[in-house]
Amino acid sequence: MIPDYWVRFVKAHDPLAKEIRIPEEADMSQVGADFQMMTAEDCLNEATNFWPGIGVTKDGYVPVAECLIGSGDPYFINSNDGEGGPLYRIYHDSVSEEGYDTEVAVAIVLRSYEQVLSYVAT
Repeated sequence: MIPDYWVRFVKAHDPLAKEIRIPEEADMSQVGADFQMMTAEDCLNEATNFWPGIGVTKDGYVPVAECLIGSGDPYFINSNDGEGGPLYRIYHDSVSEEGYDTEVAVAIVLRSYEQVLSYVAT
């Protein structure tokens, strides 16, 4: 489920356990973000045991980060985008057993997930 290119990215840059803060003006959705990357185990847990992961993995979304400000909105890559694809926020309250409307539930945060490296809090 977790693409090889994501595993290589995490291994090469070790963003786990580091806070990542993206200011509103850098977030394509204009919300801003404060999150931490998930371990592979946490990614699988989010995808199989929690919403919105349960509802969006069938469309290629892979959970990769958790919100640190309490919104409950996880961050995803999409395996259909391939290496260097966008980082998405998926609003947990917009995905249910009935499905979801991509226009409402999914927001692009960064044009490429690799851009998170510029926002690692020091």
